Amino acid sequence: MQNDRSPSSFNLNFLLFVLMHLGCLLVFVPAIWNATTIGTVVLAATTLLVRKFGITAGFHRYFSHRTFKTGRAFQFILAWIGGSAAQKGALWWASQHRHHHAHSDQPADVHSPARDGLWWAHVGWVLSSRYEATRDDLIKDLVRFPELRWLNRWHLVPPITLAAACLAIDGLPGLVWGFVLSTVVLYHTTFSINSLCHVIGRRRFDTTDDSRNSLLLALITLGEGWHNNHHYFQGSVNQGFYWWEIDITYYVLTALSWFGVVRDLKRPPRRVLELGRRRTAQPDVATVAA
Repeated sequence: MQNDRSPSSFNLNFLLFVLMHLGCLLVFVPAIWNATTIGTVVLAATTLLVRKFGITAGFHRYFSHRTFKTGRAFQFILAWIGGSAAQKGALWWASQHRHHHAHSDQPADVHSPARDGLWWAHVGWVLSSRYEATRDDLIKDLVRFPELRWLNRWHLVPPITLAAACLAIDGLPGLVWGFVLSTVVLYHTTFSINSLCHVIGRRRFDTTDDSRNSLLLALITLGEGWHNNHHYFQGSVNQGFYWWEIDITYYVLTALSWFGVVRDLKRPPRRVLELGRRRTAQPDVATVAA
């Protein structure tokens, strides 16, 4: 069954999404442009990268796939940082993502570009009122934490808090650059994995979906672009399986493990790595080069 892509399926999220994009144009308003400093740009880069890590390490590799362990305090920190990216709460995000992996590019997948097109896979499904509910049945290991349930219910608190902090730190330029612009960049880099990583790139492993690996997308998403690797073996904390596959999220998590912040990082078994090396040597594995 095709997803409902009619205008009636969109809600307030669609209006807010449009307003955020229009807000990026405020960068060029003379009063804001002339007040923009190097500090403003540093603030924007910081809020972008830290929140992206909250999505890649927190929402994805920890909450969705449980590829490492951590204490309850850092678990909350990851949920807050990821939540400040304005992509709803960790519980909603993880439940939708687990459902995606169970039905990737199959009829029940909510964001398959092969079936529903790039727009729907990229952002249409996020804005649809059909997928606002959190699938508690898919995240029974997470819903037992009341603080995560609170953050999931009040998912606008972290982004609003960040917006207020950016305004306090650097005025209107800080708000526009540090929150609005960086949030929009976060949207599209995150969503590109759902859309573009099922369309462009190379396939090392045979999977039941169209997942692909892309160095370019890995660079702009801190390592998430090794999507075919990930779909073949979801339980690995590193999605770049080999030393030449850049995975910044994994490097940061490894560094955090040295200080005991995270532990029990799960990595792909030798059999998977050996299979990948054999498949890489076969020319027919390559599809559309990114």
